[in-house]
Amino acid sequence: MPIRTAPSPRGRPLYTPAQRQRRDASAWTLVQGVLAPVQFLVFLVSLVLVLRFLATGQGEWAATVSVVVKTLTLYLIMLTGCIWEKVVFGQYLFAPAFYWEDVFSMLVLALHTAYLAALAGGWLEARGLMWLALAAYAAYVVNAAQFIVKLRMARLQGVPA
Repeated sequence: MPIRTAPSPRGRPLYTPAQRQRRDASAWTLVQGVLAPVQFLVFLVSLVLVLRFLATGQGEWAATVSVVVKTLTLYLIMLTGCIWEKVVFGQYLFAPAFYWEDVFSMLVLALHTAYLAALAGGWLEARGLMWLALAAYAAYVVNAAQFIVKLRMARLQGVPA
């Protein structure tokens, strides 16, 4: 199976005209546009709570709940993102235009899911759980940056020359 790469800004466009039309007409585009900043806000609140717990030992319950909420928000945006990708590109994941973002999203999902599994299974103590959450959050920040770069690329490609 050949490795697919995302198109470069100077290469073929991120969207074909038909894909751009489907993207612009899809309600899932709006859903993603709303969920992305909501997830980022949840992330910021949770990050503060996790760092507070690690620094002071206080607020374990709030930090734990916030990571669970962040993870559920991630699952929601991933599910709706898969639907969006199907509508726009005809496949649920790994469309060539978003291949590497989707690959990295799998790492983000794995780390967040590992947190839930460790929490439910009692496999890590509270500090270990919070360090795992921070690893998941670091991966999330990288993944979010990937998508922001793609959004910028799409905007630049959508501007008539």
